[in-house]
Amino acid sequence: MLPSSYHIIGLMSGTSLDGLDICDVSFKKHKGNWEFIIHHAETISYSVELENSLLEAFHWSKEKVDELDVVYSAYLADQVVDFIERHNITSVDAVSSHGHTIWHQPNLGFTKQIGNLPLTAERSKLTWVCDFRTADVALAGQGAPLVPIGDELLFKDYDFCLNLGGFANLSFSDNNGRLAYDICAVNVVLNKLAQSLNLTFDRDGDIAKRGRSDADFLSQLSGLAYYRRNFPKSLGMEWVESSLWPLIESSELSFEDKLASYTEHIAYQIGSAMPHNKKKILVTGGGAKNKFLLESISRFTNNFIHIPEVELVDFKEAVVFAFLGVLRLRNEVNCLKSVTGAKMDHCSGNIFFKP
Repeated sequence: MLPSSYHIIGLMSGTSLDGLDICDVSFKKHKGNWEFIIHHAETISYSVELENSLLEAFHWSKEKVDELDVVYSAYLADQVVDFIERHNITSVDAVSSHGHTIWHQPNLGFTKQIGNLPLTAERSKLTWVCDFRTADVALAGQGAPLVPIGDELLFKDYDFCLNLGGFANLSFSDNNGRLAYDICAVNVVLNKLAQSLNLTFDRDGDIAKRGRSDADFLSQLSGLAYYRRNFPKSLGMEWVESSLWPLIESSELSFEDKLASYTEHIAYQIGSAMPHNKKKILVTGGGAKNKFLLESISRFTNNFIHIPEVELVDFKEAVVFAFLGVLRLRNEVNCLKSVTGAKMDHCSGNIFFKP
């Protein structure tokens, strides 16, 4: 008989490179429904050296990325051990980790997340569940988004779940089951524009708010071919580098006007992705703290936007990746074909048992 409760450490590292999210969370299945409690959670900032490596690895050779994979796997294991010691955590069933995405080209049958080596279990003396995307891509899926199974089972009270991280992705149910896809790039662009002004990010969207959106620039952005594709579909840094950023870089607008325009572009794309029928939207991720972005989104939808407590805003994805690990340990479906376009629903992820 399967256990009804689990104690998991969830790890998430997103494309916006805010740092490593670590979440100590327990799950319990009660009367057929899953419940969770976050006990401890924090974001560990990357060193400048590691952040630069994660940022630049997209351009590296396979051999050099493989070397970084070893370094990053050891880093994750060490951070988890330190987290457990600092918070006096006495028992953990497993660590469940997203890893960090370097390449994501599912249409070519390829995706690569580093930090998913057996070294993690060997070094930490803990069981690890990881590398959730590869099996889905092997089944002709997008390998993303993976969070919607958590939206389906942990956040049933909401009609839509919208994550505003490096990319915006939307998850919802309809007659065809759970559906989800990446809408557009968010913080990977907003943060890079802010960094051109020697800022880490545009706090509350204050700089964007001072700028003016440009209709011609908005038209160029909305003309990108990705927005005309049907889902399932997903985005990676390859698309940002090849299709989006050259367009932004070639614009002669000021950085303030680029920020204003791109914020409106995000809001428009999100508004276009949702029906306007006063549904409940759970909004999480770093972009949920961007006041100007939220104001802009509200102009393009009449749905009810709900921002939860800060802990869930910051760590929802880490919680869900912990939950993906629970489902993998139970050998239950954690990846939905209706979301990724894979040949079948399946149970994805590698398990490395503690030595």
